[in-house]
Amino acid sequence: MKVIKFGGSSLASSRQLQKVLSIVEADQQRKYVIVSAPGKRFDGDTKVTDLLIQYARQTIHHQDTQAVMNTIIDRYAEIGHGFDVPEAQLTPIFETIRNLPKQAYADNTYLMAAFKAHGERLNAQLVAAVFQKSGLNARYLDPKDAGMVVTDVPDDAQIIKSSYDQLAKWANSEQILVIPGFFAYNRNGQICTFSRGGSDITGAIIARGVNTDRYENFTDVDAIYAVNPSLVEKPAAISEMTFTEMRELSYAGFSVFHDEALIPAIEGNITVNVKNTNHPEAPGTLIQSTREPNPDFPVTGIASSSSFCSLYLRKYLLNKEVGLGRKILTILENHHISYEHMPSGIDDLTIIFDEHQLTPELEKTLVAEISAAINPDEIYFTHDYSILMLVGENMRNRVGIMSRAATALAENNIKLIMVNQGASEISIMFGVHDNDADQAVVALYHEFFKA
Repeated sequence: MKVIKFGGSSLASSRQLQKVLSIVEADQQRKYVIVSAPGKRFDGDTKVTDLLIQYARQTIHHQDTQAVMNTIIDRYAEIGHGFDVPEAQLTPIFETIRNLPKQAYADNTYLMAAFKAHGERLNAQLVAAVFQKSGLNARYLDPKDAGMVVTDVPDDAQIIKSSYDQLAKWANSEQILVIPGFFAYNRNGQICTFSRGGSDITGAIIARGVNTDRYENFTDVDAIYAVNPSLVEKPAAISEMTFTEMRELSYAGFSVFHDEALIPAIEGNITVNVKNTNHPEAPGTLIQSTREPNPDFPVTGIASSSSFCSLYLRKYLLNKEVGLGRKILTILENHHISYEHMPSGIDDLTIIFDEHQLTPELEKTLVAEISAAINPDEIYFTHDYSILMLVGENMRNRVGIMSRAATALAENNIKLIMVNQGASEISIMFGVHDNDADQAVVALYHEFFKA
């Protein structure tokens, strides 16, 4: 019994959906099929989710929605007609799209969540109809009927643990269950979405709920690579990695697999297999709780992200002031802001944030409030800040990894702003200027994979 998830690029047209159908037909152990909204069919095309966001915004602002509504309907019609799905099964999909603006929503955040979720919801209904037309014993299963209940956060919901007991009731289904990714319902029956890319999360939740041993996540690459393939030609593929390694790399920019999706997989000890829809016979990458380390490659992967900023403050005898850290953290808590890291010295402190939490106005407020609370000698925000992660389970057993990495960066004239080795000893974090990030990743890759 397997849970299988297909991304939007695998469902963008009838031709691509045919590949999905072939994969499911080839292995009847794949009982739970998680689908996303159709992605791009070609360069310059627009994803259905983005069209639905446009549709929602036009609805909120009372603008004419006819053109975007017709575009969404046409996309679903194109796929359905490509498989000769009966019009009686397509008409309810079209009517649901037309009626979205007419529904009642608690506020505009719930409206936006519901519009976005319908990309997955309607596509799952369509995919189920395609499977049925092809002779598979399949049905659409809505998250509400499946028993999935989430926290009341319209655009960043979390699964409520009792949902797993409800999902377990579907473990012995004789049918192939086609389930939409990305969303579920709060206790009031309102649609709430996971963070974007949340179809991965749905797949992992279903996998844990039905107690499967493998969750297959199909993308458009043969494997997860040790480094971004846009930076290095033909980078090394990762055959196996641990949950911890994937979490560390996802944090710093690995975008193949949603890092939050690993939590249900970790809790259920479920092996995740990232595979290629266009090359399903390739083994892909296995993500699991443990693996045998390869002594030839102490580093598993390298990633970078420029979505960070830092707040630097300096105050003489900072290390002697009792309660200073608490005062700063209280201010951050009052503004509902989390921080990523807080390296410090005897007279200075740097707080690293995910800059998506901040606005220019909020930064000014934080500077003012922290200045009033602790009276620093110097305080300012910096946005020219990228984080690089060097990750590998085998790093903890090797001497000289930090030395090799720092030397490789120095030889490429890359200035280090910050260095932090994780407590687990399987990762080293480097802070560099944005303009140096790509070059730094390439330098580290050549050091650890081309030597």
